[in-house]
Amino acid sequence: MTGFRNITVDELAMRLQQDDLKLIDVRTDAEVLRGKIPRGDSLPLHLLPLRLTELEKTATIIFYCQMGGRSGQAAAFAAANGYADVYNLQGGIAAWADAGLPLA
Repeated sequence: MTGFRNITVDELAMRLQQDDLKLIDVRTDAEVLRGKIPRGDSLPLHLLPLRLTELEKTATIIFYCQMGGRSGQAAAFAAANGYADVYNLQGGIAAWADAGLPLA
């Protein structure tokens, strides 16, 4: 049991229009400078253990990275620490961009 669920770019695009959720980009600052998903907040993966408590445990949290690997680690870490509504964006920002969805 991973404790988190995967979400597709289409599902995320729909939820961003209607849901109050926290979208967390776990890429490095240099990667974020190349573009990010609108409404995404940067929290590099290596800082997650230090800053996880800044996120509300009851919030819906969706993590993303470049391809989905690091965000899967972030989602698993959050779920293991008692965060219940946690998601990993399948394919990361690369899948988002490939789908023609907007970047900020």
